[in-house]
Amino acid sequence: MVNQIHPCLWFDVQAKEAANLYCSLFKNSRISADTPIVVTFELDGNKFMGLNGGPKFKINPSISVFVLCESVEETNTLWEKLIEGGKALIPIDKYDWSDRYGWLQDRFGLSWQISLEGNAPIKQKIRSSMLFTGNKFGMAEAAINFYTSIFDHSSTELLMHYPEGSENAGKVLYSEFKLHHQNMIAMDGPGVHDYTFNEGISFVVECESQKEIDYYWERLTEGGRESMCGWLEDKFGVSWQIVPAILGKLMSDPEKGPKVMQAFLKMRKFDIETLLKA
Repeated sequence: MVNQIHPCLWFDVQAKEAANLYCSLFKNSRISADTPIVVTFELDGNKFMGLNGGPKFKINPSISVFVLCESVEETNTLWEKLIEGGKALIPIDKYDWSDRYGWLQDRFGLSWQISLEGNAPIKQKIRSSMLFTGNKFGMAEAAINFYTSIFDHSSTELLMHYPEGSENAGKVLYSEFKLHHQNMIAMDGPGVHDYTFNEGISFVVECESQKEIDYYWERLTEGGRESMCGWLEDKFGVSWQIVPAILGKLMSDPEKGPKVMQAFLKMRKFDIETLLKA
């Protein structure tokens, strides 16, 4: 399934406003569903979910959206539009790793890394990037190995370590990996950071069967913890939602939707049969 795994962004009440802005910036983008609670949208064909979850959780830079650009003009345009009302985390400039790169936090709290890719063909323009900080620093490689062992069609594409003799030798400087065809990025973040993984950004796994739900739930909770309504936190602190692919259809049924919601509010792991009977 394409986009079986996609990010969920936790907003207070701004999911639709944020989705409108983001869709205006990328080709092949659209809002595919719009409800008071959930807005789903695609950016350059990559699926996202925006959740109006209230003020409980805040998005932070531990998970960011990494955008590979084809020209300096594109990097500048994205930077200028996304930084309105936001702030620079790493100013846009020329660096050793890119002729044009910057890291910002937009006015909704979502972090973006904008990078000129150069002449190489770009197979997936927009990617989720994970930064392992604080007590999770040094765990990036173990996390990549763990995640790629769980999902089919997964692999480590690039793994660069800090050089021998440096303070952070052996830690992950930069990596690219695939989870079920989705290109992702992971890095270890040295130094002092006032953030780490939380529920502000989670990864949704859409499942076609109860067998899939059971499998992903069992594997991803190894060393982690269960939460409610299909949410869990893995042993690295990253949050996941293991949900039936049919959930959106059930929830959009005016008669059945409220009953389905009442049923899954009582669940930890989703039970598809119970939802269908609701």
